[in-house]
Amino acid sequence: MFKPPVSPYLVPFDGSFHVGKGGSQVPKIIPPKKECNDQLLILGYELDELQRMLYAHDRYALLIIFQAMDAGGKDSTIRAVMSRVNPAGCQVFTFKQPSSLSLDHDFLWRTTRCLPERGRIGIFNRSYYEEVLIVRVHPELLQKQKLPQPLNVRKLWPQRYESIRNHEKHLAHNGTVILKFWLNVSKQEQKKRFLSRLSEPEKNWKFSAADLEERKLWGKYMKAYEAALRATSRPWAPWYAIPADDKPYMRMCVAEIIVKTLRNLRLGYPTVTKGQKAQFSKLQKKLEKAN
Repeated sequence: MFKPPVSPYLVPFDGSFHVGKGGSQVPKIIPPKKECNDQLLILGYELDELQRMLYAHDRYALLIIFQAMDAGGKDSTIRAVMSRVNPAGCQVFTFKQPSSLSLDHDFLWRTTRCLPERGRIGIFNRSYYEEVLIVRVHPELLQKQKLPQPLNVRKLWPQRYESIRNHEKHLAHNGTVILKFWLNVSKQEQKKRFLSRLSEPEKNWKFSAADLEERKLWGKYMKAYEAALRATSRPWAPWYAIPADDKPYMRMCVAEIIVKTLRNLRLGYPTVTKGQKAQFSKLQKKLEKAN
């Protein structure tokens, strides 16, 4: 299994993570916006090359999971970080309210169907973690999940954390490299972004009155995030709690971690044997003589 890149935002593997210490605001000293954007561009070109090597190497898949509160910047981060990558080499899935078909299966089923194959980058915009985040904040949603009765909710969350850890470890053992990003936006910054959605006509479509109702449950969501990150950040599937109040800095941090991860895999293009090279030489001469 791969070694997670070192980062100040890496969530510890020992269950000691605290939301209060994993701040949403960026450090006092950070590169200016232009420098962050320039670095993101450089990283984007390298990510494109690494993805092509990932495809040719054909031994690993990369699964990237994004979780955040509303207006946390998931969509724009995916767009900015992956903008230079060949679209044929990656896939993005967004998981919203589960369908009736999904509710007839276990909570990992619908995302398992969308896992990336070897050589590809798969991105989950929200994921199976919704089942220990939004469902934990709204336990009434469990009524639709047709779970065996009687249901002990207190035991359910530890059981789901265990299922997630086992699922991710199985994927890691079989060549899927997992990176998980919590884009940690502050409540104050979320308010600014909601107001922007209301005041700018081209952003009106993004706003929903339900967002304000969820905002009232901020404290419960933070507790759910803290519990989930503590229980499921592991060396084979690390969480990174990225400060999300400054988008250019956040995007640069995400791109750096992805690029470092792919570098650490020591990818390479396949090599050919001496016999194959000799055959290529003959074919080359034959092709040169052809009409």
